[in-house]
Amino acid sequence: MYQLEEAIEVLTGHAAPVLETETVSLMEAVGRVLAEDRQAKADQPPFSRSPLDGYAVRGADTAGASGENPRCLRVIGAVFAGGVFEGAVGPGEAVRITTGAPIPAGADAVVRQEDSDCGSDRGLELTKIYKETRAYENYCFQGEDYRAGDVLLKKGTLLTGSCIALLASLGESCAPVYRRPRIAVLTSGDEVLQPGESMQPGKIYDSNLYFLCGRLKELGLKPASAGHVGDDAAAMAEQIRRTIPGADLVITAGGVSVGAKDIMHETMRLLGAQVLFWRVQVRPGTPTLAALFQGKLIICLSGNPFAAATNFELLVRPVLAVLTGNARMAMAVQTARLQNEYRKKAGVRRFLRGHAEGDRVWVAEGNHSSGALSSLPGCNCLIEILPEAAGAGLGAEVKIHLL
Repeated sequence: MYQLEEAIEVLTGHAAPVLETETVSLMEAVGRVLAEDRQAKADQPPFSRSPLDGYAVRGADTAGASGENPRCLRVIGAVFAGGVFEGAVGPGEAVRITTGAPIPAGADAVVRQEDSDCGSDRGLELTKIYKETRAYENYCFQGEDYRAGDVLLKKGTLLTGSCIALLASLGESCAPVYRRPRIAVLTSGDEVLQPGESMQPGKIYDSNLYFLCGRLKELGLKPASAGHVGDDAAAMAEQIRRTIPGADLVITAGGVSVGAKDIMHETMRLLGAQVLFWRVQVRPGTPTLAALFQGKLIICLSGNPFAAATNFELLVRPVLAVLTGNARMAMAVQTARLQNEYRKKAGVRRFLRGHAEGDRVWVAEGNHSSGALSSLPGCNCLIEILPEAAGAGLGAEVKIHLL
């Protein structure tokens, strides 16, 4: 029986990043991992520009300007964002300018509109300047953000909204990214019906398939395939044989314990798969099995819904982090103070449903059995209770794993 950290080390040691690449539109690139360095093709901004509305001037022409001693300049034109002033600013002259517009030749500063009278008492041909503006004050230089040839984003960068904004500023409409891993999800059990089928005596609906596929989608991964197999080891082995060529990882739920219908042990034997471990020292989800088949990982989770959910978070997500090259796929861990009590000795590391707010955490109300789902919605963390602890009391410091 492996400790949790040992199991994670084994799994991630047999996982490899997906290195196949594809090109996607910027609108589809958020959350993907960049496959190539991206360099600037031109300066940004591509010209010196005004950061505000006002007048492009020669700074020397405003020397000593004040409310009591204004400088009067002749306005020779105007330039707006998206346009260009074709002339040049000479001594005693100014050009009306708006935010983002190119600064005209000859000008070396921009007087704020608020520091002028906007020509209000003499038309637009003359303006009074009430504040001295030094050379290159209120002046955005060409290339002050980045220069042509600068490496702006490195290969392996997780693309966020700010990253795609930067790529858009380069004029790029697409981004080269690593292909998302293909994840196959299979559940097992003769007792399992699919939602929409008529309920029958002794049957339950397949919540595990929907949880696992739903969580993958929440993490930005689309399941490559999903299906269900009854309690038939040969049928499961055949399904995995058909699935494995198009998958980077196979996740199953059900059939991993010691009962007569726990088929995954026999399935691995029929496949000739290399079993990496069976059983992890956590509760719920102790009877988790991992194997290697045709170079691909198969992670077999418990059929109990919360047990499957717990070990998806604890064991599968670190593998997804390796496959995607995105470390955020693995759960962040922090400490928090418990705001209510949980008084039950586990004898093994136990993970509880919880809701955290900053450095405070509450054990979720309701049924905490491994087969219960109703207390899971609204939870945003797993609370870890150490095996030697008789539960945890109000105010206890506990480790929480953020979902």
